[in-house]
Amino acid sequence: MKALYKYAPGVGNIEIRAMPEPSPGPGEVKCEVKFCGICGTDIHIYHGRFKEPPFIMGHEWSGVVVETGPGVESVQVGERVTSVPVGQSCGRCRYCLIGQPFLCDARESFNRPANGGFARYVIAREKSIRRLPDNIGFEAGTLLEPLACVVKSVMLMGGISAGETVFLTGPGPIGLLALQVAKAEGGFVILAGTDSDAERLQVGRQLGADVTVNVQTQDAVRLVQELTDGYGADIVLECSGARPAVGLGAQAVRKRGRFAQIGVLDGAMELDFTTIFFKDLRLSVSYASSFESWDRAILLAAQGKVQLEPLISHSLPLSEWEKGFDLVQNRQGLKVLLYYEGEQ
Repeated sequence: MKALYKYAPGVGNIEIRAMPEPSPGPGEVKCEVKFCGICGTDIHIYHGRFKEPPFIMGHEWSGVVVETGPGVESVQVGERVTSVPVGQSCGRCRYCLIGQPFLCDARESFNRPANGGFARYVIAREKSIRRLPDNIGFEAGTLLEPLACVVKSVMLMGGISAGETVFLTGPGPIGLLALQVAKAEGGFVILAGTDSDAERLQVGRQLGADVTVNVQTQDAVRLVQELTDGYGADIVLECSGARPAVGLGAQAVRKRGRFAQIGVLDGAMELDFTTIFFKDLRLSVSYASSFESWDRAILLAAQGKVQLEPLISHSLPLSEWEKGFDLVQNRQGLKVLLYYEGEQ
């Protein structure tokens, strides 16, 4: 089968390569991939960060079960599925026992050593498989993975209460998912972006943002204060991963408010600890997802409380992966998917 393969460290070093077709081992499931989304993490990997090659890229996938390994009982051939993207974990540590396998010290990457969603077939653990609801198509199903990450950050850790003011920075796919989760929790959401986010802010309004603001042409902090009797936002959801947005959020949040860093910040950065200290802020950072956040995410999508289809802007064949990566890197469109075509 053909697959998108990161074959060496450094910038680039990615190509479509013929790879052996995988077979499921004990407790594993083989799936035919229908679509796989390009994640911001894939862009970091392209630039030589986060993970050492070689491996097949892609972890936001959906597909159909085509084979099950020895001992698999709860998953059947022909089922429409996606998967929690974790390879192996010990199953015994405190993190595994509470459904947080991404925090296990023995965790192996989902892509180990040549397994990923930008390919014809992928292998997943039986316990990681999640069935797609009947009203969720394969394309939308690829967004359940980022939605699960957002649910962990916003619902399980952020704790938004109905009527609270939410200042959300970064109207990309993660931000627009966070917007919908915050609305489902009852928050009043102020969605912030830049000049280049005009179309994304419009999508945000269609998805329920109460107020949108262009931080390059408007005083976002003053706007937040005007809407909160001068206090500031109850919680900031920083979804852009941009350093200026972190500083802006720290100014916009009220005293004794909460600040949730959801977007991935690349490398070290300075924090204005004085502001954090004297505002008596509660900070949270959430890595990946959990089994509980996956279950909540699937319910939200199945119930229609989070719309996934409006976030999909492009669907390209795997052979056009470079175009897809450029679209994501240049922030054109929203969610970009790749699908397998041609020879196996």
